[in-house]
Amino acid sequence: MSGMCREVVTLQLGHYSNFVGTHWWNLQDAGLVYDAVEPAGELQSDVMFREGRTLGGQVTYTPRLIAMDLKGSLQTLRKQGSLYDTENENTTFTWEGEIMTHKESPPTKNPFLQDLDNIDTGGFLADPGVTCPSPAVDRSASGAGSSVAMATVNSSLERIQRSYRLEGSVRVWSDFLRIHLHPRTISVINQYNHDGESERLEAFGQGEALLQGPFLEDLEDRLHFFVEECDYLQGFQVLCDLADGFSGLGSKVTELLQDSYGGRGILTWGVAPVNHPDTSSVLDLYHMMNCALGTLHMANHSSFFCPLTLRGGLGRRPPPPTAFPLLNYDPTLWFHSSAVLALALDCMTVSYRLGQGSSPMWQLSDALTASGRKVVSAYGSVPFPMMHGSCLPEALDAVSDALPWKSLSACPELGDGRCFGQSVTLKGLDGQSLVSPVLAGVEPPSPLHYECSGEDVLATYIRSHYPSSPLAVQLLSSPSKLTAPFPQIFSPALGRQGFLQNRSDPADTPSPPVSSLPVLTSLQSGPAVGLQLSELQRVCSALDLRRVTPSFLSHGPEFSELTESLEQLRNLALCYRQDGSRSSSDEED
Repeated sequence: MSGMCREVVTLQLGHYSNFVGTHWWNLQDAGLVYDAVEPAGELQSDVMFREGRTLGGQVTYTPRLIAMDLKGSLQTLRKQGSLYDTENENTTFTWEGEIMTHKESPPTKNPFLQDLDNIDTGGFLADPGVTCPSPAVDRSASGAGSSVAMATVNSSLERIQRSYRLEGSVRVWSDFLRIHLHPRTISVINQYNHDGESERLEAFGQGEALLQGPFLEDLEDRLHFFVEECDYLQGFQVLCDLADGFSGLGSKVTELLQDSYGGRGILTWGVAPVNHPDTSSVLDLYHMMNCALGTLHMANHSSFFCPLTLRGGLGRRPPPPTAFPLLNYDPTLWFHSSAVLALALDCMTVSYRLGQGSSPMWQLSDALTASGRKVVSAYGSVPFPMMHGSCLPEALDAVSDALPWKSLSACPELGDGRCFGQSVTLKGLDGQSLVSPVLAGVEPPSPLHYECSGEDVLATYIRSHYPSSPLAVQLLSSPSKLTAPFPQIFSPALGRQGFLQNRSDPADTPSPPVSSLPVLTSLQSGPAVGLQLSELQRVCSALDLRRVTPSFLSHGPEFSELTESLEQLRNLALCYRQDGSRSSSDEED
Protein backbone atom coordinates (compact mmCIF):
# COMPACT_ATOMS: atom_id res chain seq x y z
CA MET A 1 0.00 0.00 0.00
CA SER A 2 1.30 3.42 -0.92
CA GLY A 3 1.01 6.29 1.52
CA MET A 4 0.67 6.25 5.28
CA CYS A 5 -2.34 4.32 6.54
CA ARG A 6 -4.50 6.22 9.05
CA GLU A 7 -6.64 3.52 10.62
CA VAL A 8 -10.30 3.86 11.58
CA VAL A 9 -12.26 1.79 14.11
CA THR A 10 -15.96 1.40 13.33
CA LEU A 11 -18.73 0.96 15.89
CA GLN A 12 -22.26 -0.14 14.93
CA LEU A 13 -24.81 0.33 17.71
CA GLY A 14 -28.24 -1.16 17.06
CA HIS A 15 -30.08 -3.41 14.66
CA TYR A 16 -30.70 -0.92 11.86
CA SER A 17 -27.12 0.36 12.17
CA ASN A 18 -26.01 -3.21 11.57
CA PHE A 19 -28.31 -3.42 8.52
CA VAL A 20 -26.65 -0.33 7.03
CA GLY A 21 -23.23 -1.51 8.18
CA THR A 22 -23.63 -4.96 6.65
CA HIS A 23 -24.40 -3.50 3.23
CA TRP A 24 -21.51 -1.05 3.68
CA TRP A 25 -19.01 -3.79 4.56
CA ASN A 26 -20.28 -5.93 1.68
CA LEU A 27 -19.54 -2.99 -0.64
CA GLN A 28 -16.03 -2.65 0.81
CA ASP A 29 -15.46 -6.39 0.45
CA ALA A 30 -16.51 -6.28 -3.21
CA GLY A 31 -13.93 -3.58 -3.91
CA LEU A 32 -10.93 -5.34 -2.35
CA VAL A 33 -8.03 -6.15 -4.68
CA TYR A 34 -6.23 -9.44 -3.91
CA ASP A 35 -4.35 -10.10 -7.13
CA ALA A 36 -0.83 -8.68 -6.82
CA VAL A 37 -0.76 -8.16 -10.61
CA GLU A 38 -3.71 -5.77 -10.53
CA PRO A 39 -3.05 -2.13 -9.64
CA ALA A 40 -4.14 -0.99 -6.20
CA GLY A 41 -7.49 0.73 -6.05
CA GLU A 42 -8.10 4.36 -5.13
CA LEU A 43 -9.22 3.40 -1.63
CA GLN A 44 -6.82 2.07 1.00
CA SER A 45 -8.56 -0.96 2.46
CA ASP A 46 -6.19 -1.16 5.45
CA VAL A 47 -7.86 1.96 6.83
CA MET A 48 -10.97 -0.06 7.68
CA PHE A 49 -9.72 -3.68 7.65
CA ARG A 50 -7.16 -5.44 9.83
CA GLU A 51 -4.89 -8.36 9.04
CA GLY A 52 -4.70 -11.17 11.57
CA ARG A 53 -3.83 -14.81 11.89
CA THR A 54 -5.78 -17.75 13.29
CA LEU A 55 -4.34 -20.27 15.76
CA GLY A 56 -3.73 -22.51 12.76
CA GLY A 57 -1.61 -19.87 11.06
CA GLN A 58 -4.18 -18.84 8.48
CA VAL A 59 -4.04 -15.16 7.46
CA THR A 60 -7.33 -13.29 7.87
CA TYR A 61 -8.57 -9.88 6.75
CA THR A 62 -11.51 -8.66 8.79
CA PRO A 63 -13.21 -5.33 9.57
CA ARG A 64 -11.84 -3.27 12.44
CA LEU A 65 -15.35 -3.29 13.89
CA ILE A 66 -17.38 -3.48 17.11
CA ALA A 67 -21.04 -4.33 16.43
CA MET A 68 -23.60 -4.22 19.25
CA ASP A 69 -27.07 -5.73 19.11
CA LEU A 70 -29.69 -7.32 21.35
CA LYS A 71 -30.31 -10.88 22.49
CA GLY A 72 -31.87 -12.95 19.72
CA SER A 73 -30.69 -10.72 16.87
CA LEU A 74 -27.96 -12.91 15.37
CA GLN A 75 -30.01 -15.89 14.10
CA THR A 76 -27.55 -18.09 12.14
CA LEU A 77 -24.47 -16.02 12.95
CA ARG A 78 -22.21 -17.23 15.75
CA LYS A 79 -21.25 -14.51 18.22
CA GLN A 80 -17.58 -15.52 17.99
CA GLY A 81 -17.65 -15.88 14.20
CA SER A 82 -16.26 -18.92 12.43
CA LEU A 83 -12.66 -17.96 11.62
CA TYR A 84 -11.15 -18.64 15.02
CA ASP A 85 -11.57 -21.69 17.23
CA THR A 86 -12.56 -19.71 20.33
CA GLU A 87 -15.06 -22.08 21.88
CA ASN A 88 -13.35 -24.76 23.94
CA GLU A 89 -16.36 -25.81 25.90
CA ASN A 90 -15.80 -27.76 29.11
CA THR A 91 -17.88 -30.91 28.84
CA THR A 92 -16.94 -32.30 32.25
CA PHE A 93 -19.96 -32.58 34.59
CA THR A 94 -19.91 -33.12 38.34
CA TRP A 95 -23.67 -33.80 38.49
CA GLU A 96 -24.31 -37.53 38.87
CA GLY A 97 -28.07 -37.49 38.57
CA GLU A 98 -30.24 -37.86 35.48
CA ILE A 99 -29.54 -35.40 32.67
CA MET A 100 -32.16 -34.38 30.10
CA THR A 101 -31.00 -32.55 26.97
CA HIS A 102 -33.30 -30.17 25.05
CA LYS A 103 -32.01 -29.33 21.60
CA GLU A 104 -33.42 -26.42 19.61
CA SER A 105 -33.42 -26.60 15.83
CA PRO A 106 -31.05 -24.02 14.34
CA PRO A 107 -32.54 -21.23 12.18
CA THR A 108 -32.81 -22.07 8.50
CA LYS A 109 -30.28 -20.40 6.23
CA ASN A 110 -31.41 -18.70 3.03
CA PRO A 111 -29.98 -19.79 -0.36
CA PHE A 112 -27.29 -17.11 -0.29
CA LEU A 113 -25.90 -18.23 3.08
CA GLN A 114 -26.11 -21.85 1.98
CA ASP A 115 -24.01 -21.05 -1.09
CA LEU A 116 -21.46 -19.20 1.04
CA ASP A 117 -21.15 -22.23 3.30
CA ASN A 118 -20.60 -24.45 0.28
CA ILE A 119 -17.95 -22.09 -1.09
CA ASP A 120 -16.18 -21.99 2.28
CA THR A 121 -15.97 -25.76 2.44
CA GLY A 122 -15.11 -26.23 -1.23
CA GLY A 123 -18.38 -28.06 -1.83
CA PHE A 124 -20.97 -27.92 -4.55
CA LEU A 125 -23.17 -24.93 -5.16
CA ALA A 126 -26.87 -25.51 -5.63
CA ASP A 127 -26.68 -25.30 -9.44
CA PRO A 128 -25.66 -28.58 -11.08
CA GLY A 129 -22.18 -28.56 -12.50
CA VAL A 130 -20.97 -25.62 -10.40
CA THR A 131 -18.34 -26.48 -7.84
CA CYS A 132 -15.68 -24.53 -6.01
CA PRO A 133 -12.19 -25.05 -7.41
CA SER A 134 -10.57 -25.33 -4.01
CA PRO A 135 -11.48 -25.18 -0.34
CA ALA A 136 -11.90 -21.62 0.94
CA VAL A 137 -12.09 -21.58 4.68
CA ASP A 138 -11.74 -17.81 4.95
CA ARG A 139 -14.02 -15.58 2.88
CA SER A 140 -12.02 -12.55 4.01
CA ALA A 141 -8.45 -13.79 3.78
CA SER A 142 -5.71 -11.71 2.27
CA GLY A 143 -2.08 -12.11 1.32
CA ALA A 144 -0.42 -14.26 -1.28
CA GLY A 145 -1.13 -17.52 0.45
CA SER A 146 -4.87 -17.03 0.63
CA SER A 147 -5.73 -14.81 -2.33
CA VAL A 148 -7.09 -17.86 -4.15
CA ALA A 149 -9.67 -18.38 -1.41
CA MET A 150 -11.09 -14.90 -1.70
CA ALA A 151 -11.11 -15.00 -5.49
CA THR A 152 -13.07 -18.24 -5.24
CA VAL A 153 -15.95 -16.56 -3.44
CA ASN A 154 -16.31 -13.66 -5.86
CA SER A 155 -15.64 -15.66 -9.01
CA SER A 156 -17.98 -18.49 -7.97
CA LEU A 157 -20.88 -16.15 -7.25
CA GLU A 158 -20.24 -14.19 -10.44
CA ARG A 159 -19.91 -17.33 -12.55
CA ILE A 160 -23.30 -18.77 -11.65
CA GLN A 161 -24.92 -15.30 -12.00
CA ARG A 162 -27.55 -16.22 -9.44
CA SER A 163 -30.13 -13.60 -8.59
CA TYR A 164 -30.76 -13.83 -4.85
CA ARG A 165 -34.19 -12.42 -4.07
CA LEU A 166 -33.88 -12.13 -0.32
CA GLU A 167 -36.67 -9.62 0.28
CA GLY A 168 -38.88 -12.31 1.79
CA SER A 169 -36.19 -14.11 3.78
CA VAL A 170 -34.08 -11.37 5.40
CA ARG A 171 -35.03 -11.23 9.08
CA VAL A 172 -31.79 -9.88 10.54
CA TRP A 173 -28.65 -8.29 9.13
CA SER A 174 -26.59 -11.49 9.27
CA ASP A 175 -28.92 -12.99 6.65
CA PHE A 176 -27.02 -11.06 3.96
CA LEU A 177 -23.56 -10.70 5.53
CA ARG A 178 -20.93 -11.98 3.08
CA ILE A 179 -17.75 -11.48 5.13
CA HIS A 180 -16.29 -13.07 8.23
CA LEU A 181 -15.99 -11.09 11.46
CA HIS A 182 -13.35 -11.13 14.17
CA PRO A 183 -14.34 -12.79 17.49
CA ARG A 184 -13.97 -9.40 19.23
CA THR A 185 -16.49 -7.76 16.89
CA ILE A 186 -19.96 -8.84 18.06
CA SER A 187 -21.22 -7.68 21.44
CA VAL A 188 -24.65 -8.96 22.47
CA ILE A 189 -26.67 -7.00 25.05
CA ASN A 190 -28.42 -9.77 26.96
CA GLN A 191 -30.47 -7.46 29.19
CA TYR A 192 -32.83 -6.64 26.32
CA ASN A 193 -34.59 -8.71 23.65
CA HIS A 194 -34.58 -8.18 19.91
CA ASP A 195 -38.08 -9.67 19.55
CA GLY A 196 -41.05 -10.01 21.83
CA GLU A 197 -43.16 -7.68 23.93
CA SER A 198 -41.03 -7.52 27.07
CA GLU A 199 -37.54 -6.30 27.94
CA ARG A 200 -37.19 -4.03 24.92
CA LEU A 201 -34.60 -1.26 24.57
CA GLU A 202 -37.02 1.54 23.71
CA ALA A 203 -36.08 4.65 25.71
CA PHE A 204 -33.06 6.94 25.74
CA GLY A 205 -32.54 6.48 29.48
CA GLN A 206 -32.35 2.70 29.16
CA GLY A 207 -29.45 3.01 26.74
CA GLU A 208 -27.63 5.55 28.91
CA ALA A 209 -27.81 3.22 31.90
CA LEU A 210 -26.21 0.33 30.00
CA LEU A 211 -22.68 1.68 29.84
CA GLN A 212 -21.45 0.75 33.32
CA GLY A 213 -20.01 -2.23 35.19
CA PRO A 214 -19.10 -5.36 33.21
CA PHE A 215 -20.64 -4.01 29.99
CA LEU A 216 -18.40 -0.92 30.12
CA GLU A 217 -15.35 -3.07 30.87
CA ASP A 218 -16.15 -5.33 27.93
CA LEU A 219 -16.44 -2.39 25.54
CA GLU A 220 -13.18 -0.89 26.80
CA ASP A 221 -11.43 -4.25 26.27
CA ARG A 222 -12.72 -4.45 22.70
CA LEU A 223 -11.67 -0.88 21.98
CA HIS A 224 -8.20 -1.46 23.39
CA PHE A 225 -7.79 -4.58 21.26
CA PHE A 226 -8.50 -2.78 17.99
CA VAL A 227 -6.89 0.55 18.89
CA GLU A 228 -3.59 -0.75 20.25
CA GLU A 229 -2.72 -2.52 17.01
CA CYS A 230 -3.15 0.72 15.02
CA ASP A 231 -0.04 2.69 14.06
CA TYR A 232 -1.79 5.96 13.10
CA LEU A 233 -5.33 5.87 14.43
CA GLN A 234 -7.23 8.79 12.90
CA GLY A 235 -10.50 8.15 14.69
CA PHE A 236 -13.82 6.37 14.93
CA GLN A 237 -16.72 5.89 12.56
CA VAL A 238 -19.90 5.40 14.60
CA LEU A 239 -23.26 4.22 13.26
CA CYS A 240 -25.97 4.40 15.91
CA ASP A 241 -29.71 3.77 15.87
CA LEU A 242 -31.27 7.16 16.52
CA ALA A 243 -34.91 6.36 17.26
CA ASP A 244 -34.68 3.68 19.97
CA GLY A 245 -32.78 3.18 23.23
CA PHE A 246 -29.50 2.81 21.36
CA SER A 247 -29.51 6.61 21.04
CA GLY A 248 -28.84 6.79 24.78
CA LEU A 249 -26.13 4.15 24.54
CA GLY A 250 -24.57 5.98 21.58
CA SER A 251 -24.48 9.18 23.61
CA LYS A 252 -22.49 7.46 26.35
CA VAL A 253 -20.25 5.58 23.89
CA THR A 254 -19.29 8.76 22.02
CA GLU A 255 -18.64 10.45 25.37
CA LEU A 256 -16.33 7.56 26.29
CA LEU A 257 -14.49 7.88 22.99
CA GLN A 258 -14.13 11.63 23.46
CA ASP A 259 -12.74 11.22 26.99
CA SER A 260 -10.45 8.27 26.22
CA TYR A 261 -9.16 9.21 22.77
CA GLY A 262 -9.04 12.99 22.77
CA GLY A 263 -7.85 14.53 19.53
CA ARG A 264 -9.12 11.64 17.38
CA GLY A 265 -11.95 12.14 14.94
CA ILE A 266 -15.41 10.84 15.91
CA LEU A 267 -17.79 10.92 12.94
CA THR A 268 -21.22 9.79 14.11
CA TRP A 269 -24.09 8.81 11.82
CA GLY A 270 -27.49 8.56 13.50
CA VAL A 271 -29.45 6.11 11.36
CA ALA A 272 -33.21 5.60 11.43
CA PRO A 273 -35.47 3.35 9.33
CA VAL A 274 -38.57 4.65 7.60
CA ASN A 275 -40.76 2.41 9.73
CA HIS A 276 -40.56 0.34 12.91
CA PRO A 277 -42.34 -3.01 13.30
CA ASP A 278 -45.02 -3.21 15.97
CA THR A 279 -45.05 0.54 16.57
CA SER A 280 -47.75 2.47 18.43
CA SER A 281 -48.66 6.06 19.23
CA VAL A 282 -46.71 5.85 22.47
CA LEU A 283 -43.65 4.35 20.76
CA ASP A 284 -43.86 7.09 18.12
CA LEU A 285 -43.40 9.59 20.95
CA TYR A 286 -40.48 7.55 22.26
CA HIS A 287 -38.88 7.59 18.80
CA MET A 288 -39.20 11.37 18.47
CA MET A 289 -37.78 12.04 21.94
CA ASN A 290 -34.94 9.59 21.33
CA CYS A 291 -34.09 11.39 18.08
CA ALA A 292 -34.01 14.77 19.83
CA LEU A 293 -31.91 13.66 22.80
CA GLY A 294 -29.62 11.45 20.73
CA THR A 295 -28.96 14.22 18.20
CA LEU A 296 -28.00 16.70 20.93
CA HIS A 297 -25.80 14.44 23.05
CA MET A 298 -24.05 12.57 20.24
CA ALA A 299 -23.34 15.90 18.51
CA ASN A 300 -21.83 17.24 21.75
CA HIS A 301 -19.44 14.29 21.96
CA SER A 302 -18.59 13.87 18.26
CA SER A 303 -16.52 15.73 15.69
CA PHE A 304 -19.75 15.91 13.74
CA PHE A 305 -23.13 14.24 13.87
CA CYS A 306 -25.18 13.47 10.75
CA PRO A 307 -28.71 11.99 10.77
CA LEU A 308 -29.00 9.36 8.05
CA THR A 309 -32.51 8.27 7.12
CA LEU A 310 -34.96 8.04 4.22
CA ARG A 311 -37.80 9.28 6.43
CA GLY A 312 -39.40 12.51 5.34
CA GLY A 313 -38.89 13.95 8.84
CA LEU A 314 -37.98 13.07 12.40
CA GLY A 315 -41.36 13.94 13.93
CA ARG A 316 -44.34 11.71 14.65
CA ARG A 317 -46.09 12.43 11.32
CA PRO A 318 -43.33 12.84 8.76
CA PRO A 319 -43.85 13.53 5.04
CA PRO A 320 -43.51 10.60 2.62
CA PRO A 321 -40.12 8.84 2.40
CA THR A 322 -37.40 10.07 0.08
CA ALA A 323 -37.94 8.93 -3.51
CA PHE A 324 -35.20 8.57 -6.13
CA PRO A 325 -36.05 8.77 -9.86
CA LEU A 326 -33.92 5.76 -10.81
CA LEU A 327 -34.63 3.50 -7.82
CA ASN A 328 -37.56 1.15 -7.32
CA TYR A 329 -37.04 0.41 -3.65
CA ASP A 330 -39.55 -0.43 -0.94
CA PRO A 331 -38.96 2.07 1.90
CA THR A 332 -40.71 -0.20 4.40
CA LEU A 333 -38.14 -2.97 3.85
CA TRP A 334 -35.07 -2.47 6.02
CA PHE A 335 -33.13 -4.62 3.53
CA HIS A 336 -33.88 -2.02 0.82
CA SER A 337 -33.64 1.29 2.69
CA SER A 338 -30.37 0.33 4.41
CA ALA A 339 -28.90 -0.57 1.00
CA VAL A 340 -29.60 2.94 -0.30
CA LEU A 341 -28.06 4.55 2.79
CA ALA A 342 -25.00 2.28 2.55
CA LEU A 343 -24.39 3.37 -1.05
CA ALA A 344 -24.48 7.01 0.03
CA LEU A 345 -22.27 6.33 3.06
CA ASP A 346 -19.76 4.53 0.84
CA CYS A 347 -19.44 7.74 -1.16
CA MET A 348 -19.48 10.23 1.74
CA THR A 349 -16.66 8.50 3.63
CA VAL A 350 -14.09 8.20 0.83
CA SER A 351 -12.15 11.35 1.80
CA TYR A 352 -10.48 9.66 4.80
CA ARG A 353 -10.11 6.27 3.11
CA LEU A 354 -8.11 7.29 0.03
CA GLY A 355 -4.74 5.73 -0.65
CA GLN A 356 -3.34 9.00 -2.05
CA GLY A 357 -4.37 12.52 -1.11
CA SER A 358 -6.66 11.51 1.73
CA SER A 359 -8.08 14.06 4.15
CA PRO A 360 -8.15 12.89 7.77
CA MET A 361 -11.40 12.85 9.70
CA TRP A 362 -10.60 16.03 11.63
CA GLN A 363 -10.10 17.96 8.40
CA LEU A 364 -13.52 16.93 7.08
CA SER A 365 -15.27 17.76 10.34
CA ASP A 366 -13.48 21.08 10.85
CA ALA A 367 -14.57 22.25 7.42
CA LEU A 368 -18.23 21.61 8.28
CA THR A 369 -18.61 22.44 11.97
CA ALA A 370 -17.47 26.04 12.43
CA SER A 371 -19.12 28.10 15.21
CA GLY A 372 -20.39 25.05 17.06
CA ARG A 373 -22.56 23.76 14.20
CA LYS A 374 -21.76 20.09 14.83
CA VAL A 375 -24.91 18.68 13.18
CA VAL A 376 -24.62 18.31 9.40
CA SER A 377 -27.04 17.07 6.76
CA ALA A 378 -26.50 14.57 3.94
CA TYR A 379 -27.82 14.55 0.39
CA GLY A 380 -27.39 11.99 -2.34
CA SER A 381 -28.06 11.22 -5.98
CA VAL A 382 -28.35 7.43 -5.98
CA PRO A 383 -27.48 6.78 -8.73
CA PHE A 384 -26.04 9.86 -10.40
CA PRO A 385 -28.02 10.25 -13.67
CA MET A 386 -25.62 10.11 -16.60
CA MET A 387 -26.06 8.72 -20.09
CA HIS A 388 -23.57 6.07 -21.10
CA GLY A 389 -21.02 7.60 -23.44
CA SER A 390 -21.78 11.21 -22.51
CA CYS A 391 -19.53 13.63 -20.60
CA LEU A 392 -19.86 15.13 -17.12
CA PRO A 393 -20.73 18.66 -18.35
CA GLU A 394 -23.62 17.23 -20.40
CA ALA A 395 -24.89 15.23 -17.42
CA LEU A 396 -24.84 18.31 -15.17
CA ASP A 397 -26.42 20.51 -17.86
CA ALA A 398 -29.36 18.09 -17.86
CA VAL A 399 -29.98 18.93 -14.18
CA SER A 400 -28.98 22.60 -14.30
CA ASP A 401 -32.30 23.88 -12.95
CA ALA A 402 -32.31 21.79 -9.76
CA LEU A 403 -29.67 19.82 -7.93
CA PRO A 404 -30.03 16.08 -8.63
CA TRP A 405 -29.64 14.94 -5.03
CA LYS A 406 -32.30 14.14 -2.45
CA SER A 407 -32.23 14.53 1.32
CA LEU A 408 -30.72 11.66 3.31
CA SER A 409 -31.18 13.41 6.67
CA ALA A 410 -34.89 14.32 6.69
CA CYS A 411 -33.70 17.88 6.02
CA PRO A 412 -34.86 19.28 2.65
CA GLU A 413 -32.69 22.00 1.13
CA LEU A 414 -34.02 25.55 1.28
CA GLY A 415 -33.01 26.27 -2.31
CA ASP A 416 -31.79 29.78 -1.51
CA GLY A 417 -28.07 29.15 -2.03
CA ARG A 418 -27.19 29.59 1.65
CA CYS A 419 -24.67 27.17 3.11
CA PHE A 420 -21.87 27.50 5.67
CA GLY A 421 -19.77 24.65 4.27
CA GLN A 422 -20.09 21.72 1.91
CA SER A 423 -18.19 18.56 0.93
CA VAL A 424 -19.26 17.03 -2.40
CA THR A 425 -18.11 13.64 -3.69
CA LEU A 426 -18.80 12.03 -7.06
CA LYS A 427 -17.59 8.48 -7.63
CA GLY A 428 -18.05 5.90 -10.33
CA LEU A 429 -17.48 7.66 -13.69
CA ASP A 430 -14.82 5.18 -14.77
CA GLY A 431 -14.65 5.12 -18.58
CA GLN A 432 -16.73 8.28 -18.99
CA SER A 433 -15.38 11.64 -20.11
CA LEU A 434 -15.06 14.20 -17.31
CA VAL A 435 -14.67 17.21 -19.62
CA SER A 436 -16.34 18.33 -22.82
CA PRO A 437 -14.66 17.48 -26.14
CA VAL A 438 -13.31 20.58 -27.85
CA LEU A 439 -15.04 21.25 -31.15
CA ALA A 440 -13.60 24.09 -33.24
CA GLY A 441 -16.14 26.71 -34.19
CA VAL A 442 -18.86 25.35 -31.90
CA GLU A 443 -20.11 27.53 -29.06
CA PRO A 444 -20.18 25.51 -25.80
CA PRO A 445 -23.74 25.19 -24.47
CA SER A 446 -22.76 26.20 -20.90
CA PRO A 447 -19.74 27.42 -18.88
CA LEU A 448 -19.21 23.84 -17.67
CA HIS A 449 -17.84 22.92 -21.09
CA TYR A 450 -14.96 25.37 -20.72
CA GLU A 451 -13.50 23.63 -17.67
CA CYS A 452 -10.36 21.51 -18.04
CA SER A 453 -10.86 18.94 -15.25
CA GLY A 454 -13.69 16.96 -13.74
CA GLU A 455 -13.16 18.60 -10.34
CA ASP A 456 -13.48 22.06 -11.91
CA VAL A 457 -16.61 21.02 -13.81
CA LEU A 458 -18.30 19.78 -10.63
CA ALA A 459 -17.13 22.78 -8.56
CA THR A 460 -18.45 25.25 -11.14
CA TYR A 461 -21.80 23.48 -11.18
CA ILE A 462 -22.12 23.46 -7.37
CA ARG A 463 -21.12 27.13 -7.12
CA SER A 464 -23.87 28.05 -9.57
CA HIS A 465 -26.31 26.90 -6.87
CA TYR A 466 -24.23 27.91 -3.81
CA PRO A 467 -22.28 30.99 -4.96
CA SER A 468 -20.63 31.89 -1.64
CA SER A 469 -20.39 28.52 0.10
CA PRO A 470 -16.99 27.13 1.12
CA LEU A 471 -16.67 23.98 -0.97
CA ALA A 472 -14.56 20.83 -1.10
CA VAL A 473 -14.93 18.61 -4.20
CA GLN A 474 -13.49 15.19 -4.96
CA LEU A 475 -13.95 12.76 -7.84
CA LEU A 476 -13.20 9.05 -7.84
CA SER A 477 -13.30 6.95 -10.98
CA SER A 478 -14.07 3.65 -9.24
CA PRO A 479 -17.78 2.96 -8.71
CA SER A 480 -19.55 1.18 -5.90
CA LYS A 481 -19.41 -2.48 -6.90
CA LEU A 482 -22.67 -4.34 -6.35
CA THR A 483 -22.21 -8.02 -5.67
CA ALA A 484 -24.60 -10.65 -4.40
CA PRO A 485 -26.79 -10.30 -2.46
CA PHE A 486 -27.22 -6.53 -2.96
CA PRO A 487 -30.90 -5.99 -3.91
CA GLN A 488 -31.63 -5.13 -7.53
CA ILE A 489 -33.76 -2.05 -6.84
CA PHE A 490 -32.84 -0.12 -9.97
CA SER A 491 -34.80 1.35 -12.86
CA PRO A 492 -34.83 -0.67 -16.11
CA ALA A 493 -33.37 2.44 -17.76
CA LEU A 494 -29.98 1.67 -16.20
CA GLY A 495 -27.34 -0.50 -17.82
CA ARG A 496 -24.99 -2.91 -16.13
CA GLN A 497 -22.56 -0.11 -15.08
CA GLY A 498 -25.38 2.02 -13.67
CA PHE A 499 -25.51 4.55 -16.52
CA LEU A 500 -28.64 5.49 -18.44
CA GLN A 501 -29.04 3.58 -21.71
CA ASN A 502 -30.66 4.36 -25.04
CA ARG A 503 -32.57 1.11 -25.04
CA SER A 504 -33.97 -0.26 -28.29
CA ASP A 505 -34.94 -3.64 -26.83
CA PRO A 506 -38.60 -4.72 -26.71
CA ALA A 507 -40.44 -3.58 -23.59
CA ASP A 508 -40.66 -7.12 -22.20
CA THR A 509 -36.89 -7.73 -22.47
CA PRO A 510 -35.44 -8.15 -18.97
CA SER A 511 -32.83 -5.61 -17.95
CA PRO A 512 -29.35 -6.86 -17.06
CA PRO A 513 -28.48 -6.76 -13.36
CA VAL A 514 -26.70 -3.60 -12.30
CA SER A 515 -23.17 -4.51 -11.15
CA SER A 516 -21.80 -1.04 -10.32
CA LEU A 517 -23.18 2.42 -9.67
CA PRO A 518 -22.09 6.08 -9.91
CA VAL A 519 -23.11 8.06 -6.82
CA LEU A 520 -23.06 11.78 -5.98
CA THR A 521 -23.27 12.95 -2.35
CA SER A 522 -23.06 16.17 -0.39
CA LEU A 523 -22.42 16.83 3.28
CA GLN A 524 -23.65 20.28 4.26
CA SER A 525 -23.85 22.66 7.17
CA GLY A 526 -26.50 25.27 6.52
CA PRO A 527 -29.61 27.09 7.77
CA ALA A 528 -31.79 24.12 6.80
CA VAL A 529 -30.23 22.12 9.65
CA GLY A 530 -31.16 24.85 12.10
CA LEU A 531 -34.78 24.80 10.97
CA GLN A 532 -34.87 21.02 11.34
CA LEU A 533 -33.45 21.15 14.88
CA SER A 534 -35.73 24.02 15.83
CA GLU A 535 -38.83 22.17 14.70
CA LEU A 536 -37.78 18.99 16.51
CA GLN A 537 -37.17 20.99 19.70
CA ARG A 538 -40.49 22.81 19.39
CA VAL A 539 -42.55 19.64 18.99
CA CYS A 540 -40.77 17.83 21.82
CA SER A 541 -41.07 20.82 24.18
CA ALA A 542 -44.81 21.03 23.53
CA LEU A 543 -45.30 17.55 25.01
CA ASP A 544 -45.95 17.04 28.70
CA LEU A 545 -44.31 13.65 29.04
CA ARG A 546 -45.35 13.42 32.70
CA ARG A 547 -48.93 13.24 31.50
CA VAL A 548 -48.69 11.70 28.01
CA THR A 549 -46.10 8.95 28.56
CA PRO A 550 -44.56 8.98 32.05
CA SER A 551 -42.94 5.60 31.32
CA PHE A 552 -40.34 7.38 29.15
CA LEU A 553 -39.14 9.39 32.17
CA SER A 554 -39.16 6.35 34.44
CA HIS A 555 -35.98 5.16 32.71
CA GLY A 556 -34.33 8.60 32.95
CA PRO A 557 -33.50 11.37 32.39
CA GLU A 558 -35.16 13.40 35.12
CA PHE A 559 -37.73 15.91 33.90
CA SER A 560 -35.46 18.83 34.79
CA GLU A 561 -32.60 17.23 32.83
CA LEU A 562 -34.91 16.69 29.87
CA THR A 563 -35.98 20.34 29.95
CA GLU A 564 -32.36 21.44 30.05
CA SER A 565 -31.47 19.18 27.11
CA LEU A 566 -34.28 20.61 24.98
CA GLU A 567 -33.08 24.13 25.80
CA GLN A 568 -29.59 23.12 24.66
CA LEU A 569 -31.10 21.76 21.44
CA ARG A 570 -32.80 25.11 20.92
CA ASN A 571 -29.50 26.93 21.40
CA LEU A 572 -27.82 24.54 18.96
CA ALA A 573 -30.49 25.36 16.37
CA LEU A 574 -29.81 29.08 16.84
CA CYS A 575 -26.18 28.52 15.83
CA TYR A 576 -27.43 28.04 12.28
CA ARG A 577 -28.98 31.51 12.03
CA GLN A 578 -26.95 33.21 9.34
CA ASP A 579 -26.91 36.57 11.11
CA GLY A 580 -26.11 34.94 14.48
CA SER A 581 -28.84 36.96 16.22
CA ARG A 582 -32.01 35.97 18.03
CA SER A 583 -35.33 37.49 17.12
CA SER A 584 -37.97 38.32 19.65
CA SER A 585 -39.97 35.31 18.55
CA ASP A 586 -36.95 33.10 19.25
CA GLU A 587 -36.69 34.47 22.76
CA GLU A 588 -40.38 33.80 23.40
CA ASP A 589 -40.36 30.18 22.16
